[in-house]
Amino acid sequence: MSAQFGRRLYKGAATAAVAALAVAALSGSQAPGVTADDQGRRTTSDTTPSPDALADDSATGNSPYYTDLPPLDSPKPSPSAGGTGGTGTDSESGIPATVLDAYKQAAASLQESKPGCNLPWELLAAIGHVESGHARGGRVNADGTTTSPILGPQLNGNGFASISDTDNGAYDGDSSYDRAVGPMQFIPSTWEWAGRDGNGDGEKDPNNVYDAALAAGGYLCRFGWDLSDPSDLKSAILSYNNSTDYLNTVLAWLEHYRKGVDEIPDGTGTIPDDRSDDGSGANVQPSPPASQSPSTPPSTPPSTPPSTPPSTPPPSTPPSTTPPTPTDTVHHLEDADTALLKAMAGDAFGERISTRAETSAGKAVAKVRIRFTIVGDTDAVFTGGEKYATALTNSSGTAVAPALQAGEETGDFIVRTTVVGRSIPGLDYTATVTERAADTLARTGEEALTCVPGGEFADQVEVKATYKGAVADKVAATATLIKSAEDPTANDKGPYFKDAEGKPVRTLTGLKTDADGLLKLPKLYADDTTGTFLLRINTAGGATLTVELTVAAAESTTPDTTESPSPSASPSA
Repeated sequence: MSAQFGRRLYKGAATAAVAALAVAALSGSQAPGVTADDQGRRTTSDTTPSPDALADDSATGNSPYYTDLPPLDSPKPSPSAGGTGGTGTDSESGIPATVLDAYKQAAASLQESKPGCNLPWELLAAIGHVESGHARGGRVNADGTTTSPILGPQLNGNGFASISDTDNGAYDGDSSYDRAVGPMQFIPSTWEWAGRDGNGDGEKDPNNVYDAALAAGGYLCRFGWDLSDPSDLKSAILSYNNSTDYLNTVLAWLEHYRKGVDEIPDGTGTIPDDRSDDGSGANVQPSPPASQSPSTPPSTPPSTPPSTPPSTPPPSTPPSTTPPTPTDTVHHLEDADTALLKAMAGDAFGERISTRAETSAGKAVAKVRIRFTIVGDTDAVFTGGEKYATALTNSSGTAVAPALQAGEETGDFIVRTTVVGRSIPGLDYTATVTERAADTLARTGEEALTCVPGGEFADQVEVKATYKGAVADKVAATATLIKSAEDPTANDKGPYFKDAEGKPVRTLTGLKTDADGLLKLPKLYADDTTGTFLLRINTAGGATLTVELTVAAAESTTPDTTESPSPSASPSA
């Protein structure tokens, strides 16, 4: 079943313009159906298969979806951690904090496991909006599980594909027909092989936004698709729900989110109104927001007037309130004994950041998601290559960040911790990256380094650098022909190197050890001065080695031809 754009309730010409621009920019033309070529790759064709033909091979079984389009004005993110979370946010186009975190975490995971897919998190956000309005406006708990299941209509062939029950109701509670399940609307037969554990709890739950987002990313990255290629992007989206209108709607939201996203608190997002089936056949509707009650049609007025109220008003009943979530109870963040964060360029930090979530009374709060964001001019990253990571607090209220990996840029940078879904002050940690260093230098050969005046040394000097016994690669070094062991200034006579123009130089800078910690110096030459000279090599970190060089005239090899006096004749008797 394909959506009928003519039945949509657009929000003015501006919204239609957004859709037209996005589709023109990203799709380029009306997308055809999805088929497979002779290499097994899914490609586009001129004929759109029927819903039943692709239902078992799509994520959603071509279930209904939300057809509203993005507003004309893009969100304007504030300069807060992670680039989201502005004030005065738009609940219609904003993304709830936990759901946004799930999209980004899934994309980061796929970037590590399938880098050639080039999956943008904004694509997951676009599909998440179209499929469930971002888990019904972010109605999820701290683990990312929806507060109640999200189920599509029965896929019984009545306006939809016909898919008989495949899971005995395990996922969708329906033992007659399958239904799309969860914030990314997977049908049970697809979830069975595509399901993932995105939040590390050991379960694959289609109603958990972390699990569902990671599964959606894996689904979109199958068949070797490269989503930076417009053709592959269209094929992947159509495989999720085989409808040209679905493709265009997803592309419109993808373009919208690429321009900027507001992070909004969980549970405050707007649930879209317009559905591709106009609500027909959807006998299981999304639950209302947690803060609301299901709408009840007005009952027929009673035939008898209500009784006269008592003279004394009854005691008022306090309105029912939803119990606060663990996230709601967090008052502040505390450091949980994180040690000094210091690493050499290119190395992993030996310490990991630990942060504790506490109430105003200082009590630890478990099951709260903490975001760690690298801030500042640095190329340091978390394990996996990302600038941000999230972790759930344990029973002692502590969340531990993944290991930090230092880049090549030295200096200080900040890791900021914040509570996902709450606007409370973050906690900053300073991390320091120092230059690569060596503490030991040794020659790789033992041969004596000698030369005749005006000649060149037969062997080049090669050394190996180590740091605490391990290879010290890419370590900066200098080499200087010094005057004496007590005077490290450059000598003005004796051995020398040559510069690019062939002129003598006695100090080399900008040297670096290679990946094996080796440093091989250029050829050495000698002037006419004879004697013993010193070459000193220094590295960052304080390693020093002094090498002895000898310049001496060649020994004579002419044989001695002087005759010894002949013995005197013995006197005659």
